[in-house]
Amino acid sequence: MTLFSNIILSHSKIDFLFLWSLRALALSAGGLLLLVIVFLFHESWPYLTQIGLANVFTDHGWFPTEQSYQLTPMISGTILAACGSIFLAAPLGILSALFCHFYAPPFLSYWYRRMIELLAGIPSVVFGFWGLVVLVPVIAAWHPPGPSLLAGILILTLMILPTIMLIAHASIRQLPTIYIQSATALGLSQWATIWHIVLPTSRIGLLTGIFLGLARALGETMAILMVCGNVVQHPSHIFDPIRTLTANIALEMAYAVDHHRSVLFISGLLLMGLVIAFVSLAEILRYKTTYALTQ
Repeated sequence: MTLFSNIILSHSKIDFLFLWSLRALALSAGGLLLLVIVFLFHESWPYLTQIGLANVFTDHGWFPTEQSYQLTPMISGTILAACGSIFLAAPLGILSALFCHFYAPPFLSYWYRRMIELLAGIPSVVFGFWGLVVLVPVIAAWHPPGPSLLAGILILTLMILPTIMLIAHASIRQLPTIYIQSATALGLSQWATIWHIVLPTSRIGLLTGIFLGLARALGETMAILMVCGNVVQHPSHIFDPIRTLTANIALEMAYAVDHHRSVLFISGLLLMGLVIAFVSLAEILRYKTTYALTQ
């Protein structure tokens, strides 16, 4: 009995230490995020206190030598490139997951997923280099100049497609088998089962994949820097060159000083705000979906 009690006590101590280790790691992750936000605010503070945040939206353009720091062209370029890529990658990723799970033979499904996973591991600079030497000349032959919003959208689509596809596939695989069997017993076709049962039941996971892909698209730097032309302007169509917030930071941080440097950190704060907004939207949708399913 004493030995048995010692074993239980030992396991209790291990569980206790493991629990507090996980809590400490979770607090560390949250603390690091908080430190990043504090650092961004600290570096942005000189401009925010001396000139004000409104000026980054109302200045007459992005002319650092003239103390004019309008960020709206970069904001619009960032949002258009990210949302355009999601518009293409979300249906492609979800349809690819459905193809692997319901239509493809096991051998083809296995190797298709392996190829998508390999695509997820390619560095962004490789995507950017491929886009620069292959995609941009093709677009230039179609509609000059070549480096453009369209090039950025296509490159980002390739980059976020694996994230959306793999998360969607994992979400669909978690669907209880009894749902599919019940639909088959009721005589529903394959597509009717997918449309009325699989997609509504898996929508939390699908939305998670879409918003994770969107977060990556918002934060991408090197590939966008190489294919979008880096012209500070509001694009009038998809063939216009653009500059994103991330590309602007990468291009100008090396020599920026004083207010110029502070405004680049404000760009980082704006990016953080965009990501937080999209993540919050995902949580609201997840909450509403979970609440609706429990009713």
